[in-house]
Amino acid sequence: MKRLLIAPDSFKGCMTAMEAAQAIEEGWKSVLGTSWSYYKIPMADGGEGTTQSLHDALGGTRITVEVTNPLGYPIQAQYSLVNHGQTAVIETAAASGIDLLTRETRDPLRTTTYGTGELVRDALNQGVSHIILGIGGSATNDGGAGFLQALGVRLKDKQGQEIPFGGAALQQLVNIDITHIDPRIANVTFDVACDVTNPLLGDNGATAVYGRQKGVTSETAPILEAALTRYHDVIQQQLGKNVAHIAGAGAAGGLGTALLACLSANLRSGIDIVLEATNFSHYALNCDLVITGEGCIDGQTVFGKTPLGVARAAKKYHKPVIAVAGTIGKGYEALYDCGIDAVYSLSKGPSSLEEALAEGQEALKRWAANMARFYQLLQGGGI
Repeated sequence: MKRLLIAPDSFKGCMTAMEAAQAIEEGWKSVLGTSWSYYKIPMADGGEGTTQSLHDALGGTRITVEVTNPLGYPIQAQYSLVNHGQTAVIETAAASGIDLLTRETRDPLRTTTYGTGELVRDALNQGVSHIILGIGGSATNDGGAGFLQALGVRLKDKQGQEIPFGGAALQQLVNIDITHIDPRIANVTFDVACDVTNPLLGDNGATAVYGRQKGVTSETAPILEAALTRYHDVIQQQLGKNVAHIAGAGAAGGLGTALLACLSANLRSGIDIVLEATNFSHYALNCDLVITGEGCIDGQTVFGKTPLGVARAAKKYHKPVIAVAGTIGKGYEALYDCGIDAVYSLSKGPSSLEEALAEGQEALKRWAANMARFYQLLQGGGI
């Protein structure tokens, strides 16, 4: 019996990774039925959707917590417990995400990662020994200061008072007191899913590269860069850590810096963490064909996105890999040199975005059925 490994990311705004995997399975099965067996492993690359994918893949328990949103207001946010409650899967986007704010309310002078720290604190209350933290999609530029404050680190000004939330407040920082950091952190392994390599400061840093989408303007950019520079200097002077130029230190508005400096976290490729957590290699070794995909595949996919990670892992065992996307953009051909054997689009012609999203799952089923017919022909089985 042949085995199909189905390992897509989510199709954002249309279907979760598991829903995409189920649609592919249904389409393939409608043609080849039980002559094949099917492995479904929902994937993610550390950004939004990582918690959902690992929750679905590993059979997690959803935890809902009241936390602080990027502007300091209470909201409900979720994370997942997997591996019999030993691992928490948390996304920065759930508590400190850019999608929690309107374009008009984005204000990196004020936004905070405090809510993400509150999610970690709740996971510690659950007794976890391992935390997978996805740090994509933040609304913040505070260097992870709020995150640290939620875990007991005291960030003080020259009067000895705790500085307020937000990136601008780091200009007032003169002391970092880590003596009150939650002691349970010492017994937890942090794997940080980070798919960017930006440092904290400079032309490739957090403010310069990602600030504009978070509300940074030409007037506020120098303020935030100066604030993060002061933050870096105090970390270096008082903690003896020079992490600002480490790849990933600028992720999530500098949250990577806080994780490196105070938690000794491991910053890793998000897709690598997910592949490892789901034991992908075992399934790849024992399959005949791999299908992956996500909403859009283009030239940027080669920079650590899910289809590339899946393909590289599968090619260790010389497995054929097919990728499917809602749309295909400029430069996707580069994937042919990176382990993907064929790339397909679900687009059937002119349609509105709303129509494409509404028909996404059915379109994916139809594509999988057609692909199964084609594969059967290639194998000499006829239709």
